[in-house]
Amino acid sequence: MLPRFFAPGAGQTGDITDLPGDEAQHLTRVLRLKAGAPVRIFNGRGMEFDAVVESVTKTRATVTVGPARAPAPEPRVAVTLAQAVLKGDKMDDVVRDAVMMGAAAIQPIVTTRSEVTLATVSRSGRVERWERIAIAAAKQSGRATVPAILEPRTFADLVGALGHAALSRPALPGPGLMLVEPSAARGPSMPGESTLGEMTDPPPRETTLVIGPEGGWDAEELDRGAAACRLVTLGGRTIRADAMAIVALAALFAHWKEF
Repeated sequence: MLPRFFAPGAGQTGDITDLPGDEAQHLTRVLRLKAGAPVRIFNGRGMEFDAVVESVTKTRATVTVGPARAPAPEPRVAVTLAQAVLKGDKMDDVVRDAVMMGAAAIQPIVTTRSEVTLATVSRSGRVERWERIAIAAAKQSGRATVPAILEPRTFADLVGALGHAALSRPALPGPGLMLVEPSAARGPSMPGESTLGEMTDPPPRETTLVIGPEGGWDAEELDRGAAACRLVTLGGRTIRADAMAIVALAALFAHWKEF
């Protein structure tokens, strides 16, 4: 297989564009490719091309965009993963796995039991790191689309937005699926949760999959979430927060016959 690089400036055949710094270093220092070498590039917006290395220096690599190639197909359902920010570097793995599985976007959220604050996430450079991880995961998995890493927001802001979407688009099967533990306490006004496999609605065009932190949801968040999302479980299993995204995405895409 030809070496594959992220080239956001590639728009059409005949373009000459520079690779981003990390990609240029990989081409020149790791693979040691020279001018004239054939490569494959993708622009992160769904387009993939054959290309030829035009020129290289110690710090720069330029490619000439060749014929367009059919990219790997994207899932028919655009799933935004709204994931509570996890402690340490666990969120890095969640971003990597979600991109490889086919998530359309990733929305970091801060919940009551999150061990980081919204200000800390915003100031720490984590979003920029997750963007780099998303590019690497798209590159490795063959996707030509790099999912957006959205600005972190609170859980309350998220469910407010999802509730507004549900009111403005009532014909859709629902804008949100919120994963809850099988043993989650539910108030009397909260509808009963169901497993992913029990959903009978046709696949939506888009949805948001909401996953909580290591400590789970508190009672107020369950009430708020139930007002804007369908509460679902993965049967009787309790799965670690850092593994839930890849398991749930795989289950959803299998249920919707994406595989």
